[in-house]
Amino acid sequence: MDELQTLIGSQSSFDLITVAQAMHWFDLPAFYHQVKWLLKKPNGVIAAWCYTTPEVNPAVDSVFQRFYTVDTAPFWDPARKLVDQKYETIDFPFEAVDGVETTGPFRFDTEKVMDLEGYFTYLRSWSAYQAAKGKGLELLGDDVVEGFKKAWDEDGVSSKTVTFPVYLRIGKVGSSNCSESLAEIKV
Repeated sequence: MDELQTLIGSQSSFDLITVAQAMHWFDLPAFYHQVKWLLKKPNGVIAAWCYTTPEVNPAVDSVFQRFYTVDTAPFWDPARKLVDQKYETIDFPFEAVDGVETTGPFRFDTEKVMDLEGYFTYLRSWSAYQAAKGKGLELLGDDVVEGFKKAWDEDGVSSKTVTFPVYLRIGKVGSSNCSESLAEIKV
């Protein structure tokens, strides 16, 4: 039995497929081929989202923008540009779901209250930070940390609400029958 059917499911067997912060890593033509094979026809839904850079306040965001666009920029994988573009430019060959005219992206916000150390922990979790660290570079050096501390402490509040913009692409497969065979789908 084919690997896709064995590991995932049979043709037209899924109502919903979700992808969180990962589509920019995929071989999209192969992935979409699999999605269209797996989703129920008509109206099986794919929902994919990414979150972009955090927003705190103008002072912190100003320091952050330099850190993001200058300090970490050389260490991001090129696929990260699709996230920076909020998945607007990613190929998304699906129909709009009922009630909306496009497949997005649609912005939603998620919030987390953080202190500065929690914020730094988040920045250290980035692949770009880890890539630099692997090359012996500390991107959160004393001068950068000091810039963040000054901006963070400017309003005298140690815990801040950090907003993470989330961008959703959502679509459905149409009513056409999927005539692709399992042999055509590569996992």
